[in-house]
Amino acid sequence: MSLTIIAKLKAKAGAEEHLYQELRRVIPLTIAEAGCITFDLHRSLDDPSLFMIYENWTDRAVWEDHMQTEYIQAFQTNTKEAIDDWDIFLLKRDEE
Repeated sequence: MSLTIIAKLKAKAGAEEHLYQELRRVIPLTIAEAGCITFDLHRSLDDPSLFMIYENWTDRAVWEDHMQTEYIQAFQTNTKEAIDDWDIFLLKRDEE
């Protein structure tokens, strides 16, 4: 069963561009991973501090492996002080 992730990140005031650059850095590395189907970064038109990531993975195990990669661990360290709020939604497609 495939896994869809929707991540919502809100940057702290003044940290919007830092967070944006760190997010942009992980895109090509993530897309290159086995099991990554899509990884799309979106930025709010109304609130430049709000980012949404839409991801699709072949299954939960490969996403969990992704979250343990060195570059994702570095992203979390590099953005620890830049993120005001971070929500992650793990979803499965309704296949009736």
